[in-house]
Amino acid sequence: MPEQLKTVIDNLSGLGPKRLGIMGAIGATVLVVIIAASIYLNRPGFETLYVGLDRSDVNQIGLVLGESGIDTEVGSDGSSIMVPVGRSAAARTILAERGLPASSNAGYELFDEVGSFGLTSFMQQVTRVRALEGEIARTIQSMANVRGARVHIVMSDRGSFRTAEQEPSASVVIRMAGGEPVRTANAIRHMVSAAVPGLNSERVTVLDSSGTLLAAGDDPANNAANRAIGVERTVEVQVEENIRRALAPYLGYDNFRASVRAEVNTDARQIEETIFDPDSRVERSVQVVRSNDQANQRQAAPPVTVQQNLPDEAPGAGEGAESTEQRERREETTNYELNTTRIATISNGYSVNKLSVAVVVNRERLASLVGVDGTAEQLQGRIDEIRAMVTSAAGFSEARGDVVHVSAVEFMEGLEGVDAAAPGVTDLLSRHIGTLINATAFVLVVFLVTWFGLRPLTTVLVGRADNDNQATAEEMQRSLPNPADTPALPNLLGGSQLAGAPGDDFESRIKPAPQERLARMVDLNEERTASILRKWAHKEAA
Repeated sequence: MPEQLKTVIDNLSGLGPKRLGIMGAIGATVLVVIIAASIYLNRPGFETLYVGLDRSDVNQIGLVLGESGIDTEVGSDGSSIMVPVGRSAAARTILAERGLPASSNAGYELFDEVGSFGLTSFMQQVTRVRALEGEIARTIQSMANVRGARVHIVMSDRGSFRTAEQEPSASVVIRMAGGEPVRTANAIRHMVSAAVPGLNSERVTVLDSSGTLLAAGDDPANNAANRAIGVERTVEVQVEENIRRALAPYLGYDNFRASVRAEVNTDARQIEETIFDPDSRVERSVQVVRSNDQANQRQAAPPVTVQQNLPDEAPGAGEGAESTEQRERREETTNYELNTTRIATISNGYSVNKLSVAVVVNRERLASLVGVDGTAEQLQGRIDEIRAMVTSAAGFSEARGDVVHVSAVEFMEGLEGVDAAAPGVTDLLSRHIGTLINATAFVLVVFLVTWFGLRPLTTVLVGRADNDNQATAEEMQRSLPNPADTPALPNLLGGSQLAGAPGDDFESRIKPAPQERLARMVDLNEERTASILRKWAHKEAA
């Protein structure tokens, strides 16, 4: 066992069981006080009762709990309410009696409160629309950065005297806290159109709580121009990412910048093509037509002449004109089957018409790559290598007329822009003021308990032990036959001489008999008393 530990154990055993019990009790009391103080000071003052509430619910809950004598606090987001620790169960009981929170976004649970007896079809339709609006509003509120939503739906209505059916429509009002409102509005339009039967996304209007129109039927987000812009931006980002991946291992992310401009054609095209192959004709049918025509014509009446008008001369009989016609026709038709190919191509994608790429490189980085003794030709060679890598990464095509330009320039400091100012000391203190107060109070309690509890206890116990040991040493020294010739006894605990030690005025006045002092010495420590007596006897014999 180490000498220090043995000394401590001997000192503690010398205090006696009564004093050790008192020390243990005081130490346990101090430990319990410190633990209780830490738990009490670090416990939260308020606990969350409900989150994700509407403003109307927050106001009504605050009024009801205030009338019941329960303090409330509203969270920083404005949609949560907190009550003192331990009062949440009572608060929920009181609110349940009042039917709170009663959110306006009630869903299909509305049918639980509607009786089927005496319910008309109109009321059923209205309740169905209200339930659908509530369910859609709940879904919208579950999206990121959306704090509240109201949905209004107009279902299709077919009248008795109308031939055309009225198409459904919807309007949505959202309250956002950050994020991108336009993208969220487009997502809401598609979600609402998919949830309502027969509803087209173009008939869904989305607004924010300030009245700003985010998406409507004539929203440019659905036209071809915006689609082309989106495709161009996608191509540009993809090409820039390819260039960044190619140059980053060579130059580092902070030593170059790339900018890409893409001209994209997003027109929808439909191409139909029919190809005939004349070398692959096949005789399908042959048609031959033959015809022979023959005609003879004779005229019996004589022709009319001047001789027929003479009076003395009788007309003689004569023959009429005669004609003969013969006609022959031959017609042959041959039908062939040709090999044909029909190709129909429909394209709704895009094609890149031209790419313009500009890359700037930090000259200091290039100079470090070339070296201190590098020449302008070596620097230009590095730029040419970078241009070759950029050309390959961007998919350069001379047929399209692409342009790639690489230049080395001096980069300015703070290229990424001005950094956001860090929060000051005042902001940090105001943010953590509660924690600082709790920590200070805890440290103060520990200090007070230590200063007014442990320190006086240690002083009293150590002082009593020293006094007892000093008295024992003096008694032993005075019990000697010749106290003047005997050197001062060492202190039983510390080893310092106690002859003439000040501070024991009361004990110095009282001088009991040597027998009593020896008896007290034996009561305190028999072994040490016997050892001292043996040493004295040995000295006297010598």
